[in-house]
Amino acid sequence: MTTKIVIGLDGTETGERAIAFAKDMAERIGSCELLVVYVIEWSPFTFQTPEENALRHKRREEELELATARVVNPAVEALKSAGFEARGIVRHGDVAETLNDITVENGGSQIVVGRSSADGFKKRLFGSSTQNLVMHAEVPVTVVN
Repeated sequence: MTTKIVIGLDGTETGERAIAFAKDMAERIGSCELLVVYVIEWSPFTFQTPEENALRHKRREEELELATARVVNPAVEALKSAGFEARGIVRHGDVAETLNDITVENGGSQIVVGRSSADGFKKRLFGSSTQNLVMHAEVPVTVVN
């Protein structure tokens, strides 16, 4: 059976450290697939004008394509070039909830993310995605610094 490790990227250098940690884990495990995941923060509860709603689907598709091309595909290609089994997934949604859902849907056994969080008022009001993921994930979460 192949172990699946989900790597949550956010487009920052902490994502590179999460990839490095996951690669090390995969080498130790042996038969392992790395799922590179990027979640575009999106809420269905935003209030928009009728004009904005008309463009919403197109904008979401463009965001998915951009994240795939700029963040996920390069990471997957680098992992494959290094000899790892890897694939990428990009979705919209709440970061913690979506990372957990993707992990469960794909039979993942571990989530690896880099530590990055909101500052000040935003963090107090909404909490950090990493904190929410650690508290609510259905599998172990490793947070790398």
